[in-house]
Amino acid sequence: METFITQQISINNLTILDIKISHIITVSQLPLHHRDPFDRMLIAQAMVENIPVLSADTVFDAYPITRLW
Repeated sequence: METFITQQISINNLTILDIKISHIITVSQLPLHHRDPFDRMLIAQAMVENIPVLSADTVFDAYPITRLW
């Protein structure tokens, strides 16, 4: 499985985004529109890094991010 994931990261030119202190600070300040902690971290990362989030979850739209899907 590790080999497959590593290959897919390379083939698809993906970048792994580590969790940074700025993400943690942002997530701690988010309003509780979304209660899932993993999704809240994705939202915080999208805000800090100014990147879109790929999700069908419309609750993401309550935050100042770009949601694709």
